[in-house]
Amino acid sequence: MVLNHDPSLQPMNGSNGGNKVPGDSGFDQRILTAPIKSAVDKFQLLPEFLKVRGLVKQHLDSFNYFVKTEIKKIVRANNLIRASRHPHIYLRFLNVKIRKPSIVDESVTDEVTPQTCRLSDLTYAAPICVDVEYTHGSRDDPRLHRRLNVEIGRMPIMLRSCCCVLYGRDEAELAKLGYFVIKGTEKVIFSLEDFNLPY
Repeated sequence: MVLNHDPSLQPMNGSNGGNKVPGDSGFDQRILTAPIKSAVDKFQLLPEFLKVRGLVKQHLDSFNYFVKTEIKKIVRANNLIRASRHPHIYLRFLNVKIRKPSIVDESVTDEVTPQTCRLSDLTYAAPICVDVEYTHGSRDDPRLHRRLNVEIGRMPIMLRSCCCVLYGRDEAELAKLGYFVIKGTEKVIFSLEDFNLPY
């Protein structure tokens, strides 16, 4: 593969200006890190990029970051609810976690797989649980209580993400990843760049 780089970055008189890559055989670092300007050269790099990253790796990384970090920041930023007329009464969310995907059938909770959800027209989702601290009682005698693992909602889980039951498995049938199962149907998130219109 031949890449056309800016000729101004080519070394002069056979020297590279002292910019050798350590342990390399005389490549000019400026040439290796220079931006690629030609669309043809960029297109030639695409197959190599896909071998390393894949098409949906950024979706998985984004979802995993949201589940591990961002959801905790969101709850931390809005963790206190205080009664306006009685400020000694409050509700505070202490910790948030996403459990493994499951279904609840007649008060029985069972772990579920994406294939089961596809066949049963179910959503592959996991409970969002928080630890809650709250007070009640009179102003003179407020009582503090704490409840652990209170379910406050359910969130669809991306296949092969860190919350998925398929996470870490390396089987041929599990090659498809990075989508959701909603009511038995596979749903994909598309990245779309759009301009803001002035009206």
